[in-house]
Amino acid sequence: MTVTADGEVTLDRVPRPRPAAGEVRVSTRLIGICGTDVHARRGEHPFISRPYHPGHEAVGVVAETGPGVTSLAEGDRVLLEPNLVCGTCRHCRSGRYNICATLRVIGCQTAGAMADSFTVPAGRLHRVPDGLTDAQAVLVEPLATPVHAVRRAGDLAGSDVLVIGAGPIGLLTALATRAAGARTVIVTDPVAAKRDRALRLGADAAYAPDTPGLPDVVRERLGGGADAVFDCVSVSASVTQAVQIVEKGGTVMVVGVPQGPSSVPLDLVQDREITVRGSLMYVEEDVRAAVSLLAAGAVPVEEFITATFPLDRADEAFRAAGSPDQMKVLVAVG
Repeated sequence: MTVTADGEVTLDRVPRPRPAAGEVRVSTRLIGICGTDVHARRGEHPFISRPYHPGHEAVGVVAETGPGVTSLAEGDRVLLEPNLVCGTCRHCRSGRYNICATLRVIGCQTAGAMADSFTVPAGRLHRVPDGLTDAQAVLVEPLATPVHAVRRAGDLAGSDVLVIGAGPIGLLTALATRAAGARTVIVTDPVAAKRDRALRLGADAAYAPDTPGLPDVVRERLGGGADAVFDCVSVSASVTQAVQIVEKGGTVMVVGVPQGPSSVPLDLVQDREITVRGSLMYVEEDVRAAVSLLAAGAVPVEEFITATFPLDRADEAFRAAGSPDQMKVLVAVG
């Protein structure tokens, strides 16, 4: 599959890949389309250039193993952890390989899994537990990002939290904060249907971002500022609201991928000793935690997966994924 330089989604016919040493070939079952894919298709992603070959949220079955692979066997059901790292830079050595000096992401900077099969280093795959369905497993990758952001935010037990944005990442972040012990979770989004979904998923309140006097409204609802704000939109307006709403000494987590530079009200950051932290992808610890949350039923799949298309209708799937009426759109193979 290729997203062309013009943003068209085309199905390519190429020879079946063969795994090299240390690699496996995976027969794909499900692939998720996320906001990264939507922005990249439009040419709006700062770190993905068109043309590119999508597919970084994937579940499949090992079809063939390359020389030297002993950790996986044919028939194993697996999910993809798509970050390709060097393993030797100081970040990798410290365990923070998600910020590897030479980080590349399968399906973003290298050929992805939106195909009937793909090859990948064996170490980038995780076995899917027997109790997890394919539909649950395909949500592990997008859930791992919020899990990582929540972990970076620190101890949230008993805290009051605001999540800006109620797309898939925002709502998964809301669920992850609740699982981490947040007392109150408030969500903002301009789309009423998404706010309704946030309430169904357990948010204590949901507001439109253009609600008059929103910072005061949220502060009144909480009896003070939010202990942590997770900005899953990451534009100047959302960052400004995050800084206005967070409590003195609180933390603003930048989770969404900004499309370019954004202004930050540094006067408030300085005066209120606010911590602003970025969060990029995840590491294995977060993948394991995401698997556990899904296995425990903490993520209602039916609220997230709203459409599934066959591989030969991937162009329709991409168009659907860009609609505010959809949450998580999948492409099914076979």
